[in-house]
Amino acid sequence: MTSTATETRSVVVERELPHPPGKIWRALTQPHLMEEWLMKNDFRPVVGHRFNLRGDWGGVLDCEVLVVEPNKALSYTWNFAHDDAAFNLTSVVTFTLTPTGKGTLLRMEQAGFRPDQPQAFGGAKHGWQKFFENLEQVLARAAGGGVHGGFPGWRVELTNGSGGSGRFGQSSGSRRCRRRSA
Repeated sequence: MTSTATETRSVVVERELPHPPGKIWRALTQPHLMEEWLMKNDFRPVVGHRFNLRGDWGGVLDCEVLVVEPNKALSYTWNFAHDDAAFNLTSVVTFTLTPTGKGTLLRMEQAGFRPDQPQAFGGAKHGWQKFFENLEQVLARAAGGGVHGGFPGWRVELTNGSGGSGRFGQSSGSRRCRRRSA
């Protein structure tokens, strides 16, 4: 088979993170958390949902959710329309979460870089390293954990069966997590 202009390259980043898949999944799928490590967005983890990622540089990525397998896999298109073909990108980002003995192996692949897009490819290689650093910082801030997963802006409220407040350490009642109001 001969090579064609449709051959593409991928950026792959893998990290073993000391967190359970569910915690990482929340950071990958909750818009307010995604904004902390990735970009501003109007994401919803629903197959077929179209959304935008808005970069600090003013660029807007057009995306569509392709795969949602909670705590396992997430995939969406990552398209950037540009007049210059070297930056006009049509790609797919796929996150795969695999439990390990120490936490979770998170793998991200962004596929679809054409051979005539070395700058876009290089930018993505650098960019995803930074995004992963940001993600690790978000997860580390949340490492305090607790029943709410330890994410900033959340508080734990314990109630007894009659709806009154309880104290930590009580065995009766229920636990609820609520997002703080602004």
